[in-house]
Amino acid sequence: MDPWSFEPRGRFEEAEIESNALEGNPLGDPSTRPLRVYLPPGYDDDSERRYPSIYVIQGLTGQLDMWRNRAPFRKNFPELADDLFAAGGSPPAILVYVDCWTSLGGSQFLDSPGTGRYHTYLCDEVVPWVDERYRTMPAPENRGIAGKSSGGYGAMVTPMLRPDVFGGLATHAGDALFEACYLPEMPVVARALRDEYEGSYDRFWEDFRSRPAFSKDSDHVLLNQWCMAACYSTDEDGTVRLPFDPATAELVPEVWERWLAWDPVRMVATHADAVRSLKAIYIDAGKKDEWFLDLGAEAFRRALEEIGVTDVYFELFDATHMAIEYRYPLGVKYLAERLSG
Repeated sequence: MDPWSFEPRGRFEEAEIESNALEGNPLGDPSTRPLRVYLPPGYDDDSERRYPSIYVIQGLTGQLDMWRNRAPFRKNFPELADDLFAAGGSPPAILVYVDCWTSLGGSQFLDSPGTGRYHTYLCDEVVPWVDERYRTMPAPENRGIAGKSSGGYGAMVTPMLRPDVFGGLATHAGDALFEACYLPEMPVVARALRDEYEGSYDRFWEDFRSRPAFSKDSDHVLLNQWCMAACYSTDEDGTVRLPFDPATAELVPEVWERWLAWDPVRMVATHADAVRSLKAIYIDAGKKDEWFLDLGAEAFRRALEEIGVTDVYFELFDATHMAIEYRYPLGVKYLAERLSG
């Protein structure tokens, strides 16, 4: 494959959305966001045909232009998806690439006084904008959402919160089972704050923003824990509450419970009717995932089974958390097949 010669058989359109929901967000991040819409081969040939839509969201630190990144000797996901549709390997669908980046790294696609109203932005601004301009099938049973890691988290929780908008999900190594994926980092954060930043997150952020990002080993865990707290446990006045004592890593039970309320595994029981209404659920993860999200995937599947949802695609495969973009077309195909009718 010549890495510079990709010519899509479908068509990409670039746009910007001026968001009312994100205006005045607490981080001062841009309220005008880019959007990328993929129209499958044949879209321009039949002006009457309508298509299911699949919203594609990114993991922590993801921003829209990162979809164009390509690893050596590997196609990126937009190229793989175009190949899928061009070869007739899937019913055609419109793919919508959404930007929900924040200056803390991400939003978890939730509304939070710590980051902004990204859930509202996605569901009440992006979706109607797309439906007004493209020939979608504008009903929840024809609309899905897919993502990996934090994007996989967003793909799990968004349809639970808004089954009136999304009727299917595909999660690849999505954040779930918080005691497995988040708790192990807390002692690491406590040590890093003590040894490098005199116990102060303010000092961390000052240092982080003064040099190349992720140039220190502790950067990822420090950013991840603070960003998750900003999404899951920020008070209405904007105070970010950590679920542990930063000096000892001892849990703060009342804050940790706020995190657990946002765990997809726990949310299944509290949003059972919404989950049962979904037409498509795809779950996968690598067996060697560094954040144990394979265990989270299994726990999510079991939670679904406990409420009687067994029509689920589930697979654990031989991989880590990284470089699994080749799995994304499998989720897209599953959603397109289930959401086309």
